[in-house]
Amino acid sequence: MFSTGQAYFAIFFVIIFIITMILVYKKDLKEMKNQYKGTYWILIGFLLFILFLFIIKFFLRE
Repeated sequence: MFSTGQAYFAIFFVIIFIITMILVYKKDLKEMKNQYKGTYWILIGFLLFILFLFIIKFFLRE
């Protein structure tokens, strides 16, 4: 299916890619905390809206 060189390249690429993603995430984590303050309120509002739609559906079904 794959040659030996292709398998080595794929393994090497995946390892380097994962390491790079971890390092970039750690670097940006501090900045993300400042930029995305208050996003939990949006998530809570969205979930409440979905819950409200299910409640309406439940009461209108009968």
